[in-house]
Amino acid sequence: MRRDDRDEPFDDLFREIERMMNEMMNGADANVDFSSSSDVGNGFGMDTHVDIHETDDEVRVVADLPGVEKDNIELECDGKTLTISAESEHRQYDERVSLPTRVNEHTASATYNNGVLEVVFDPAEQSSGISLE
Repeated sequence: MRRDDRDEPFDDLFREIERMMNEMMNGADANVDFSSSSDVGNGFGMDTHVDIHETDDEVRVVADLPGVEKDNIELECDGKTLTISAESEHRQYDERVSLPTRVNEHTASATYNNGVLEVVFDPAEQSSGISLE
């Protein structure tokens, strides 16, 4: 072990990371634009957050959809999964959210205000047993 390694134990690691980053950037096309909107990503990104709240009376799904217009949102539910499809100028969202319990999709109500989507469901009635005769 060299003396300077004991003084700066992460120095070699930082140099290696810097070398790899420089190699990556120098080998890349100079006109690369990482913020380009030409490639539309699918699925929720890091700027999107989904919360699910369950009580005895309801299941509430709250999703952040920044930059999306209300007319560009489509919702579908099969009682177990909520599908949120939305499109903005720069992104396309297509997410399936597994609900914590079966819901009655026919009782759903949805609101969208300031980039926040809120969908509320009544829980589905419990399945009844079937008697075998």
